[in-house]
Amino acid sequence: MSSLPPLLGDGHGRYRVQILGNSEILGLPYISMDKLKWNPGWVKNSREEFEAKLRHAFAQDPRGWVVDGNYARRGENFVGEATTDIIWLDPPLYVYFHRIAWRTLLRLLRLSPPCSPGCEESFTEVFFSKESILWWCLSNHWIVRQRNKERMKLIGLECGSDVSNRRMRRFGGWGSDVKAWLSDVAAMVSAKKSD
Repeated sequence: MSSLPPLLGDGHGRYRVQILGNSEILGLPYISMDKLKWNPGWVKNSREEFEAKLRHAFAQDPRGWVVDGNYARRGENFVGEATTDIIWLDPPLYVYFHRIAWRTLLRLLRLSPPCSPGCEESFTEVFFSKESILWWCLSNHWIVRQRNKERMKLIGLECGSDVSNRRMRRFGGWGSDVKAWLSDVAAMVSAKKSD
């Protein structure tokens, strides 16, 4: 177990967590950035609309929230500034690509709900479009990784140069670090309940 707490929070029992790439344990609302970004038919909200929807969602529970998504150019600065903890899930491409492909296939076959209501996957979009999530993962993996490495240099929990804003953690590898961290979060929540 690390000497650092599994989550920082704001010091008053409120947690605003961004997972880049588990609200149940904390008992906090989960916010999907995909559902706030996309309108039916894959119509994007404007940056202003997206940020307004995020602000509204964040204000719904004073105890905090858990948000997922990685929209670096569509409101992430706002999200990053609003969080107490940023969790960067950074498994190797070959570990997560098959998961994305499987999830996309299930959505394509309508065996799993779409990322946002009214945004159904189509065979053409999945396999023959530059807008495909599969293509995006392959073509942006190294770009996103480099961008987050730069963020770690600034706000990484143990290594960031901006000491007063350190709040980002990275979990790479096959998942054992994430499992250990989730166990630490569950233990933290259990300890707070017994206080």
